[in-house]
Amino acid sequence: MGPIEAIKHFFHNEKLKHKLYTIIFESDTKAGKFFDILLMSCIIFSIVLAIVESIDGLWPEHTQLFITFEYIFTGFFTIEYLTRIYCSPKPTKYILSFFGIVDLLATIPLYLAFFLPGARYLLVIRAFRIIRVFRIFKLFNFWLEGELLLTSLQRSSKKILVFFVFVVILVISIGTLMFMIEGTQEESQFNNIPNSIYWACVTMTTVGYGDITPATAMGKFLSACVMLIGYTIIAVPTGIVSVSMMKEQKKFDKLRCPNCGQTGHEINAHYCNHCGQELPSTKDVKS
Repeated sequence: MGPIEAIKHFFHNEKLKHKLYTIIFESDTKAGKFFDILLMSCIIFSIVLAIVESIDGLWPEHTQLFITFEYIFTGFFTIEYLTRIYCSPKPTKYILSFFGIVDLLATIPLYLAFFLPGARYLLVIRAFRIIRVFRIFKLFNFWLEGELLLTSLQRSSKKILVFFVFVVILVISIGTLMFMIEGTQEESQFNNIPNSIYWACVTMTTVGYGDITPATAMGKFLSACVMLIGYTIIAVPTGIVSVSMMKEQKKFDKLRCPNCGQTGHEINAHYCNHCGQELPSTKDVKS
């Protein structure tokens, strides 16, 4: 077999792709569990390394060791990313997915550094290397609850967006009203609407920096009202996501295997854990 035929055989080797897919995307086998543990260990260790490396003056004699480890981790994550593309049934869908983008961000910082040589670019390179922190999002792959949360956020995105727009309108209105109340005072901190909107954001989120405070009685009364509104507003998006999570959980609780009729499957399960039959989509399950 010539080199060209060998390459073609490699890219069309469905048996190898299926085996790699089982190891990388599934965790039911020993090899899959071992790969998940290895990947999780590398992610955690690389994040700790990035945090420690960001501390100036700490272990300067081990700089070369940090660089060596970064080469090793980058090589490992690059091979993992390319392998996922290779064995994925729909490579484009994986590349454009959330985890596909995160996997890419976990590999590119070191490669970007090669294209920006020169001493005056060192700070830029260091900024790019901070992108390594995105590797922590890969840990969501190992938590079913994390997948449930992401799914719930996706299903609730329209409601949250509408609520966010409402909050923005409310903040602008309150900030403008506070400007009308406090803006006429001498040496007032509410000397323009943007500053007043900033105050409304800080107050409504109950952060309360205290750098801008009202002086008049009417301004203090409005400030107290905004604080009370803030407490009620914070709970709304939490409730939206919680309801969505409960609905998603109920769908999997109601999901019935077409072969054995068993229910109570795990979150995002594709096959029945009793008979191995492929499960229908949760979209077909009524809430």
